[in-house]
Amino acid sequence: MFVISGSPCIIIFMKKNTNGKQPQKINSPYEAARLLKLQHMFTVLTAIAVVMALLISVAGITRLTKSISSKIEANKPTGTVVPIISTENSFTTLASMHTELLPDNPEADAMFGPLKEIPEAEVKTVEHFNVRGVYVGSGGKIDSAIDLCKKSELNTIVLDLKNEYGIPYMSKNATAKKIGYVWDNYVLKDMIDKCHANGLRIIGRIVSFNDSTAAKKFPDRAIKDESGEMVLFSSEGKRPFLSPYNRENWEYLIELAEEAASYGIDEIQYDYVRFPVGYKNDKTPYYGAEGTFPTKAEAINRFLQEARIRLQDKMGVPVSADIFGTVLTSPVDARIIGQEFETLGMTGIDSCCPMVYPSHYALGTRLGGRTFPFPDKEPYLIVYSVLYSCQDIYKQKGFTKVRPYIQSFTASYIGKGNYINYGYNEINAQIKACKDLGITEFILWDPSVNYPAGKYDGNMSVETD
Repeated sequence: MFVISGSPCIIIFMKKNTNGKQPQKINSPYEAARLLKLQHMFTVLTAIAVVMALLISVAGITRLTKSISSKIEANKPTGTVVPIISTENSFTTLASMHTELLPDNPEADAMFGPLKEIPEAEVKTVEHFNVRGVYVGSGGKIDSAIDLCKKSELNTIVLDLKNEYGIPYMSKNATAKKIGYVWDNYVLKDMIDKCHANGLRIIGRIVSFNDSTAAKKFPDRAIKDESGEMVLFSSEGKRPFLSPYNRENWEYLIELAEEAASYGIDEIQYDYVRFPVGYKNDKTPYYGAEGTFPTKAEAINRFLQEARIRLQDKMGVPVSADIFGTVLTSPVDARIIGQEFETLGMTGIDSCCPMVYPSHYALGTRLGGRTFPFPDKEPYLIVYSVLYSCQDIYKQKGFTKVRPYIQSFTASYIGKGNYINYGYNEINAQIKACKDLGITEFILWDPSVNYPAGKYDGNMSVETD
């Protein structure tokens, strides 16, 4: 028999001995000839192995030389590392214009046009603010929210500039007025002044593509099937959705933000900056012939880049985006709704706000090697496990700040026995999970705007294993 070992090959020939004794001496002419033949074969194979080893060595040296050269080039002032989530860094030439972190995208350029370039000297530098916020909806309970902030670690109010049903202040935006869903629930300038007078920051939340009223008013801007009929989405209240591929929709959402910025809003936060799920009536969304349009994630990213350029870079108003918590750990979810965490975080926006609500995770969800039969009952462990599992992504150089939304409501809708009541301790446990991973900012979310009293500092004793 023969055994091949190592590189170059070592081939060992042995005459099989069936009685367990040492190999026998070979005396017959036949066996001697056979041995000579085997020796010749051994010589040939050895020569081949030596040649192969030399080739592999030369290739390795060449590859190492190229690698060293690349590293030398990387340290020269003529190149900038683009820290995109991938196995290797790529390099791009320094330009006098504002440098994008995402690579060029020909498909996006073909559909939307190239990104506008701003001279580097004109780009406003935005200093990141460490937000510990509380959502107040359309502002009906803003006074109690301000009082809560003054008695706790909270420092920011999140106010609806536009929700799913319209705009709760008297916006002057022409498109909003044409749609007809502008009302006077509050005076925006007064809200901003009130927050600032109390030493608080104020963020304006804009619900983006989840807008059935605008979709019905402008059906050409809604998501349609191949025949041109508007698609209704079962998981979105059986309603239509504005298309994130439509630049007119982008323009409307950015113009609303520019108006709010002119009043002195501290930050613009885009919510529902995604594609819908669950179409019905056998109508399939159609965005164009296959291969002729960018992916959903590329469309969302391009919108955020456009908003960042016009609001953050030009006006100095930070831009943030709310995203589903599940996209942090589920590529399938990310692909369906177009929120690709690893690239969205490289759009240059100031922060992203993943909704890591324990109630959003299915019964029996498995995270970090652990199964959670009832995720809603594990507020600390769910939030910790989700954020821990993707920290290699958000700790990259150049990645946006991560500012989680914290579940501050009781999710009774998921069924008896599947949830627990969320009071201060359950909310604060999630804050502790963030802090234990070095994330010191967050936003409390309760659509009914009923928050228990407390410091919201994450200081408590909880099980962490």
